Amino acid sequence: MSIQEVSAEQLAELFHHYHQALAPDFGCPTPSTPELWDQVSQPEKNRMVAAARLAILEVVSTTREVEDPRRYFAKPGDAEWGC
Repeated sequence: MSIQEVSAEQLAELFHHYHQALAPDFGCPTPSTPELWDQVSQPEKNRMVAAARLAILEVVSTTREVEDPRRYFAKPGDAEWGC
């Protein structure tokens, strides 16, 4: 799976889940029952999805391989000739 195949909604939901799950390990105060994704207000979900979308776009734009303009051509001596 590539980063382009990850939806912003999926990333936001997973981030929320792990953020809630790891809070006690970092000494963060947490409610006795963690907030489920379905309980998050719609404006907050929209904000998290927008942040996830921006993060995905940034990762894609900064990790693109520099395209080799010669990648479609055979290396010297490797070309097959004939009709």
